[in-house]
Amino acid sequence: MVEFGKKLKERRIREWQGYYINYKLMKKKVKQYANQIQAGALDRRHVLKDFSRMLDNQIEKIVLFMLEQQGLIASRISQLNEQQYFLQEQPDISKISELREAYRAVGQDLLKLLFFVEMNAIGVRKILKKFDKRFGYKFTDYYVKTRANHPYSQLQQVFKHVGLGAVVGAISRNLADLQDRQGSYLSIYDQPVLPLQDPVVDSLRSAVDRLANTTNFLNFLGQHALIMHEQLPSHVEEQVDDQRYHFISLLLNLVNTFLYMVNTYIIVPTADDYSMSLGAAATVCGIVIGAMAIAQIFSSVYFSAWSNKSYFRPLVFSSIVLFLGNIMYALAYDLNSISVLLIGRLLCGFGSARAVNRRYISDCVPAKICMQASAGFVSASALGMACGPALAGLLQTNFKIYNITFNQNTLPGWVMAVAWLIYSIWLWISFREPAREVDVSHVPQEPEDTAVQHDKLEKGLAQPLLLTSTEIEQEDEDQECDVSEEAPEESHRPANSLKSAYRLLTPSVKVQLLIYFMLKYAVEILLSESSVVTTYYFGWSTSSVSIFLACLGLTVLPINAVVGSYINNMFEDRQILLTSEIIVLLGILFSFEYVIPYSVPQYVCSGLIMFVAAEVLEGVNLALLSKVMSSRLSRGTYNGGLLSTEAGTLARVIADATITLAGYMGESKLLNITLVPSLVICIASIIATCCTYNSLY
Repeated sequence: MVEFGKKLKERRIREWQGYYINYKLMKKKVKQYANQIQAGALDRRHVLKDFSRMLDNQIEKIVLFMLEQQGLIASRISQLNEQQYFLQEQPDISKISELREAYRAVGQDLLKLLFFVEMNAIGVRKILKKFDKRFGYKFTDYYVKTRANHPYSQLQQVFKHVGLGAVVGAISRNLADLQDRQGSYLSIYDQPVLPLQDPVVDSLRSAVDRLANTTNFLNFLGQHALIMHEQLPSHVEEQVDDQRYHFISLLLNLVNTFLYMVNTYIIVPTADDYSMSLGAAATVCGIVIGAMAIAQIFSSVYFSAWSNKSYFRPLVFSSIVLFLGNIMYALAYDLNSISVLLIGRLLCGFGSARAVNRRYISDCVPAKICMQASAGFVSASALGMACGPALAGLLQTNFKIYNITFNQNTLPGWVMAVAWLIYSIWLWISFREPAREVDVSHVPQEPEDTAVQHDKLEKGLAQPLLLTSTEIEQEDEDQECDVSEEAPEESHRPANSLKSAYRLLTPSVKVQLLIYFMLKYAVEILLSESSVVTTYYFGWSTSSVSIFLACLGLTVLPINAVVGSYINNMFEDRQILLTSEIIVLLGILFSFEYVIPYSVPQYVCSGLIMFVAAEVLEGVNLALLSKVMSSRLSRGTYNGGLLSTEAGTLARVIADATITLAGYMGESKLLNITLVPSLVICIASIIATCCTYNSLY
């Protein structure tokens, strides 16, 4: 809230400053309402009516100015169209060039208008959330429903802007017509993607997509990485520092992500056989698989902290540790030691550098390609998840060299050890350490009074219906940057400990992390116990399990393509979120063994439903998490990406431990026992989502 008030004044267009939402006045009104209600001078009904009227007036001011500017731009385009018509009769290269520049100038003015609308749209959202937070009332839901669905809606003009889209199309079409098309008869409407490569058109299209909340496959996929960026737009073109970007270094980070995911899932089809060959029960595979996740809980923190100083050294350390861990995993068979096996997997977990991979994309990749890099990060993870089991299915052989056994149990370790060795050599030769920027905002310790202030600020709907007058005065004094114009430095600093990061978690953020925990738990149960369950019920071989898991992994990219390109543009994120949770719940319910014999179609269909719904849920969940999470968690060691990684990793650890503990009840009861916690957590997440549904706007 502090940052928005300050940046709204910094980034608004000076000649249009009287037409922006009066955010300062609205904040003061909210404070005044709170004081008057506590004094008994006003009732809630009057407050809702008065605030609605004030917000209606603010939105009307924005919309009328937007329509006025839109008309002026349309008039200029009409005049340029007349000039273009005469040039078609008497072509003149110099005049065509001048006309093209004139269209681009109009495009730049339209871009300013789009940024104006976007800034005000953000302001409307923020003041609605502030009102809900202060009064504990679901005003946002009421206001949006009544205003957005009305035939005379002015709110739709701010958030949908159909007219502005038509003006963008007019500029794009005319610039395309002025471009040399080599005699082509095609127009922009004959192709799904405009062939014109023009910076103005690209900027306009990007601004329109942002304002309309539209998305595509790359955007939706990139959201899975939870790499948070600047929320507020700027009408001034910001220079991007490309000197820190090195394509091969980015590629090495993506390869590291891919290999790590292969390393994680390559043992899933054979973990139960390996455990039994060493004298343990088949269900010990839960501990074998989960050992890597246990170590990752700790490695994520120290790798995230290490990446504040270097990217190269933690990547080198990661590859060395993973090389040694896979060697130990492979040698455990000949040493006949379950301890060596577990230590090897723990070492592999200590080599998890996903925090470094994510931070490199966030810090060193230019903004213009950051979404593509984020999508690459998620794609590398998805492909690694699919390739791991598939590769395990190909390693069906048995031979010895110098008394060292190479079979389906040990070959995954040997193959990954060789892969990490090759990667280490490539890393040493090709990686380029980016130059470090000095960030004065990073300080070693946060003052105690600031922590207390943020504790009060971020509790959100967990607060009582109204704060006490003392708390109101303190909160508004801390937040009221519109008066001082200088926000406290502490409000911009990243969280420097898990404790301070936890204080920044609002109820909405906690619910989104619970959902993330739930979906990772359910998926881990499905994947980790698949080998034991399918062998017990259906007598599947290692190859059959590998094919099943690989097919599940391969659904990730096409499902995200469908959701990102179509479904996400048809429904709100929160609608997709709740629907996906319900489908996950149905998948879990369908997975239970109700009748005997348990059939292959029931297991495969229920697993596919659960996995696909969880995959859709993950993208939407992380998209909403990035919106409701404090901007202070977008950087530093204890960032939003680390928190989500820790939540997901903890879920995997608990899920794998559940499998091992349930194994003591016998393999015949394993399936139902492990599904019960998934069912309970899923129901809890649905209830929590319903409770915070109106804060996810």
